[in-house]
Amino acid sequence: MNKYGIKTNPTWISLTILLGLTLACAVGAQLLVVFIEVLLNGGFSTMLDDSMGIDFKNNPIFSYALIISGSLGTFLLPALLLKRIEPYNDYFPMQTKGLPIFLSLAALLLIAFMPMMQWIGEVNMNMSFPPDLKGLESWMRMKEDDMAALTKDIVMVDSWTLLFVNLFAIAVVPAIAEEYYFRGSLMNIVARVVKNKHITIWITAIIFSAIHVQFFGFVPRMILGAFFGYMLLWSQNIWVPIMGHFINNGAAVVLSFYYARQGKTYEELQASEGYSIIVYLGSFILTGIIGWYFYTTAKKINNSDGKGLD
Repeated sequence: MNKYGIKTNPTWISLTILLGLTLACAVGAQLLVVFIEVLLNGGFSTMLDDSMGIDFKNNPIFSYALIISGSLGTFLLPALLLKRIEPYNDYFPMQTKGLPIFLSLAALLLIAFMPMMQWIGEVNMNMSFPPDLKGLESWMRMKEDDMAALTKDIVMVDSWTLLFVNLFAIAVVPAIAEEYYFRGSLMNIVARVVKNKHITIWITAIIFSAIHVQFFGFVPRMILGAFFGYMLLWSQNIWVPIMGHFINNGAAVVLSFYYARQGKTYEELQASEGYSIIVYLGSFILTGIIGWYFYTTAKKINNSDGKGLD
């Protein structure tokens, strides 16, 4: 029972329910989209390209439907259903005090960190395995190339209409769905086992990065996951990490659109030159300053409410 005398599920039951809902909702949402597509177009051939992958160029509506249903089915629906099953657990904190400044700081923190994130991403991308693990490295790079090919078709658009569709499908929906799932449901469950807020944040961040199955972007995504975790810890409002997540994804969408409008390719976008050491240093310092101000502001607000902040 909790402190209010309400009978609650053990932590392992909560985790089992979440994972079961994830599998059921993910498969169900994708099958529903495929079923509707088959009904409308009469077969699978219209959905696939020659390599048996999703044919985005010739069937963008189906592709966007799969992307959106993937986020909703895999992440948002399981999180919401778990909350419905276990209403006594505070999976999605919604503290409103200080919310405008927290949302602003979340956006500023992500913008300030972008040069550093690019550098960390480049280091991660150039990671090389020992000779005995070259086979594993080749497999990982093949998976990375497959994901890059799909990403290229989706994000390299020069239409304003498709820009806003991409912002919705790649930034808005994943930001809400993934934060509800990882920083909401999963982090709450991990916290009930670990009992340490910082370890909880980093474990959740590792899982968040690993589940994207993009090995050569693992480190920057893990760091982002930790940022989102601290945003929730400090602000006590799930919409603050959602804002940070949206800024991160939205910036990538807008940058890809800009390159496409300039007639440049996805390969040129990926090969764009890095910043000078001064910019990286400035990014590091500014991120630290904003992060510290975020923490101290949150500490004052939480202390004034008698909650404290670890």
